[in-house]
Amino acid sequence: MAALISVEHLLRGDRRTVARAISLIENGSSGADEILSAIYPHTGKAYRIGITGPPGAGKSTLTNKLAQWYRKQNIRIGIIAVDPTSPFTGGALLGDRVRMTDVELDSGVFIRSMASRGSLGGLSKKTREAADVLDAGGMDIILLETVGVGQSELDIAGAADTTVVVLVPESGDGIQAMKAGLMEIADFFVLNKADRPGADQAVMSIKMILGFRPHDAISWMPDVLKTVATEGKGIQEIGDLIARHRLHLQQTGSLMIRRRKRMKDRIEEIVQDQLKIEFWSAERSQQLLREIDAVMNFQRTPYQVAKELLNTL
Repeated sequence: MAALISVEHLLRGDRRTVARAISLIENGSSGADEILSAIYPHTGKAYRIGITGPPGAGKSTLTNKLAQWYRKQNIRIGIIAVDPTSPFTGGALLGDRVRMTDVELDSGVFIRSMASRGSLGGLSKKTREAADVLDAGGMDIILLETVGVGQSELDIAGAADTTVVVLVPESGDGIQAMKAGLMEIADFFVLNKADRPGADQAVMSIKMILGFRPHDAISWMPDVLKTVATEGKGIQEIGDLIARHRLHLQQTGSLMIRRRKRMKDRIEEIVQDQLKIEFWSAERSQQLLREIDAVMNFQRTPYQVAKELLNTL
């Protein structure tokens, strides 16, 4: 399968090659690791922006409008929209491309829907690898939109350089957001649908909680922007604030620190996944099945069986 991919074509930004490479990587096909290794020296140039928040907050609309705004500056945009997984095909259930009609035909925009495939952190496990493909393919900015699972969107902070949390007045009491961990990962907040009642109170509530966030003289303090994404209101302010945050990260050295941590976590995850695959050989799986009845009859404990399996390493 890898022979079907021309790395040279991918690096030139050939859309069909980029799409095929992402499919091979997402499906864990033979040769996917070789593709990723070949393109890795050509990554690191694209800036990655995570857009997360609860379902119904308007993340797709905001992503669409933000992509339009960047395209007016002739900036090439990659969009990875992570959707719930179909229980029948394992594919992306919603397909965000159908909701991004304003940019889907733009040759400077590449949109890819990916299935979460059971991941609880809002991202597909292959999202970072897909972003690498778009990075190597010449995209300047990559927008990562999470699935919107509400209470576990924290993976995005480990994949993006700037993380934007989108809320609406109905979800903006701030306390619920803090419980979800979003207060810790947000580089700034967008209160979308701000023409609805309660928007000002929601902004005040979020800002009050942000005031308790530990910081020093050089810390970046998250702001709260009001938008009405369907009308394009507030999109330029979002773009400007992303640019300011990027500059802050570069000037303080925080961008390299973030990317270094991201790479450390990624290597650890690769090792864990590979160990899991190699550990569960047919022999160990059969050994586990043989012990299940004894565990269920309380003759043995799960811990004893697990220890014996580990001892076979």
